[in-house]
Amino acid sequence: MLLYNGQFILEKDLKLPISNRAFQYNDSFFETVMVVDGKLRFWQDHVDRMQEAAASLKLELPLYFTEGTIEQQLLQLAEQNQAVKYGRLKLKVWRAGAGLYTPEVNSVDWLATVAPAAPTASESISIGICQIINTIYSPLSHFKGPNALIYTLAGIEKKNSSYDDLLLLNPQGVVSELISSNLFWLIQDKLYTPALDTGCVNGIARRNIIRWCRQAGVPVKEVYFSPERLFEADVLFAANVIGIRKINLLKGVILKSESSDIFNKIMDKHFIQA
Repeated sequence: MLLYNGQFILEKDLKLPISNRAFQYNDSFFETVMVVDGKLRFWQDHVDRMQEAAASLKLELPLYFTEGTIEQQLLQLAEQNQAVKYGRLKLKVWRAGAGLYTPEVNSVDWLATVAPAAPTASESISIGICQIINTIYSPLSHFKGPNALIYTLAGIEKKNSSYDDLLLLNPQGVVSELISSNLFWLIQDKLYTPALDTGCVNGIARRNIIRWCRQAGVPVKEVYFSPERLFEADVLFAANVIGIRKINLLKGVILKSESSDIFNKIMDKHFIQA
């Protein structure tokens, strides 16, 4: 079952015109939302980022995106797809109408899909450094969708490597993010993460980890680090809406993994505060 422009339909009944602007021009964005125990985790943060994305793309979101109606429909969709306990929901939003590069309208069409999922594994991961593509900072780089091909190409490189994930750098060789996660590290009880103008996505997990640290009095630094400086980290970890995973290997070199009360508290608190 799908949810298309507020209407529940079967997947086989979905029909989109060839003029669809997501297909023709990638004139769109998307959100990945976790459904956990009958709730949309971090929903208000997703709403905030959708509003930011819409403003960047000059799109006009319907009022029900921010007034609660869509939230209830998305939970109904999760129930119909047996994904209420734990599910992965994707909400795709694109500009309606046709046109060439210059659009006819700024209103939107949207589609939601959801499927049962499982919590992320707890094992540490190994990462390499992406060689074929860089992140690109722009007014569109902070949300998901417009730069999808960067992560697609990085994913192809990862598939042909021995690593669990790849570290993406910006054109100046500065650390930006992983393929589908933001990057964090702790040095002497300070939290570090790449600055947004390295081209990384302003992830939902990123927002929540930074918010919690600041509320807890943990210093937060958004920085410009070379990959080599990551070896200074006491703990290096990746985070997205699905989960948090330590990184134990970078370019084949074993990383430090010090005992950290702050990291343990981030693990304990991060998803409880949804």
